[in-house]
Amino acid sequence: MKGVILAGGSGSRLHPLTRVTNKHLLPVYDKPMLYYPLQTLVDAGIQDILIVTGGNNAGDFLRLLRNGKDFGLQQLHFAYQEGEGGIADALRLAEPFAAGEKICVILGDNILEKNVQGAREKFERQNEGALILLKEVPDPERFGVPVFDGKRIVRIEEKPKVPASLYAVIGVYFYDGTVFDRVRTLRPSGRGEFEITDVNNSYLYKEQMQYEIIEGGWTDAGTFESLWRATKMVREKVLLAEEERLAAARYQEKRKTIRAGVGAATNI
Repeated sequence: MKGVILAGGSGSRLHPLTRVTNKHLLPVYDKPMLYYPLQTLVDAGIQDILIVTGGNNAGDFLRLLRNGKDFGLQQLHFAYQEGEGGIADALRLAEPFAAGEKICVILGDNILEKNVQGAREKFERQNEGALILLKEVPDPERFGVPVFDGKRIVRIEEKPKVPASLYAVIGVYFYDGTVFDRVRTLRPSGRGEFEITDVNNSYLYKEQMQYEIIEGGWTDAGTFESLWRATKMVREKVLLAEEERLAAARYQEKRKTIRAGVGAATNI
């Protein structure tokens, strides 16, 4: 399976910060935003990765990431999106790279607390179709929202004023090789963009889509509020890991002290 990170767009909701850089290069705690979706793919066992970007700062991605050595990769691939045609338009540029294989697509501003290895393995067992990930959120109207009939998703509504459920379709999508044929049939939405929700609905209408509800934290980082949430989530995870590391070190030191005391007592 190959991985695709979509990191284009103008980032207008983060102006004035994004007047001078691509939003995916902004810091989230102690790393550039793009590091997190890239690490998500690597942690899922995906090594062949394409990054689609655009705008005036595309060269900064290459200077930052180089060939992906910091992530244990031998090479990274890059594609340039001219203009702002939406997520599905950016995905279109990945067709030569995908070469008919299954792909995992992740939006460059999506940050997950846990990995998606299980979802990847589930999708590998699917003969065809797609798999999307859902998360219960307090503000589903900001996202694509699944409409359920029992436990089955019948359609996805893009940023509905009155959400039909409390779940958001997060920016991680698993697709088979037919996804690019579906993108070619799209027409621009009322926003003038090619919507990834229309791609997902094309799978739903053919009953070729599965879903997983993710555990752990998730947020996008496309607004100042969500950027703050992402930073807070990452910081708490880093601090917890450091506390666990120190606790383990103290435990090992205590064991050594006890063993040394027992040994000394035995030799008396």
